[in-house]
Amino acid sequence: MTALQTRDGTPLSALTFGTMQFGGRADPPASRGMYDAARDAGVNHFDTAVRYTDGASETLLGPMVSAERDAIFLATKVGYTGGCGRSNILRQMDISRSQLNLDSVDLLYLHRWDPDTDLAETFATLAELQQNGVIRHIGVSNYAAWQVMKAQAVCAQLGTRIDVLQPMYNIVKRQAEVEILPMATDQGMLACTYSPLGGGLLTGKYARGETGRLSTDQMYAARYGQDWMHSTAAGLSDIARDIGTDPATLAVAWVARRTGVSPIISAKSTEQLAPSLAAQHFVMDDVLYDRITALSPTPPPATDRLEEVR
Repeated sequence: MTALQTRDGTPLSALTFGTMQFGGRADPPASRGMYDAARDAGVNHFDTAVRYTDGASETLLGPMVSAERDAIFLATKVGYTGGCGRSNILRQMDISRSQLNLDSVDLLYLHRWDPDTDLAETFATLAELQQNGVIRHIGVSNYAAWQVMKAQAVCAQLGTRIDVLQPMYNIVKRQAEVEILPMATDQGMLACTYSPLGGGLLTGKYARGETGRLSTDQMYAARYGQDWMHSTAAGLSDIARDIGTDPATLAVAWVARRTGVSPIISAKSTEQLAPSLAAQHFVMDDVLYDRITALSPTPPPATDRLEEVR
């Protein structure tokens, strides 16, 4: 795996902190509090995107990072809207740098696959940004495995590579186990996986009658609306109660236990963030890992030849 580190040479923390809530569900004081809590816990990898909360995420995060720039590994994303052509990548990168008030970032993701732009144009643009010192590493988010490998082949021709990918992954969303995570291991890529708490489902709050994104956001409601997912969440809460910990801690620790994976944690307050941060030092043995894994269906292999599964 490519040795990713901060500018001062420090290895990346086991957890990544995602700032999608900054300037949205988390106001400026809450955002600052969570940043400080993450730093106090040893987190040095922070993730944002050019249009998170209409730019407020970057605007709030930039000054926090700038005070200790060399100690932070900063990732952002472009291309969720407007495609991944050269002009849009450069335009959004300029917006990002302006919002962050920083000259460069450590990792730039393409936020999603663009089927309408030649990959050579897309990745030649990223290679140029890399050569000019605007970005240090290239990443892709929400790509299928075949899309990553097609892009990686183009990168090789350009003398660069994709070092990080960002797929969804949690105990009720395990499709990444089939091809994406094995591919990341084979290619030496870090998998920074998002939604370890399943939009809050795996915290147990919905079973307690509380509200959140699953009750207010149609996308999340559809993503996590199947009955078996809620049963899995209830089972996770039961295990957490049995062993005296928080279900959010178990959900994040289950993801983090997989080699080469860094869960992206997020929250709207320091209180809500604490159980996820606790996962960084939670020791999960094989018995507990298997017990949690058994709560949800294991996806079939890519070949679908179940008779060959051992």
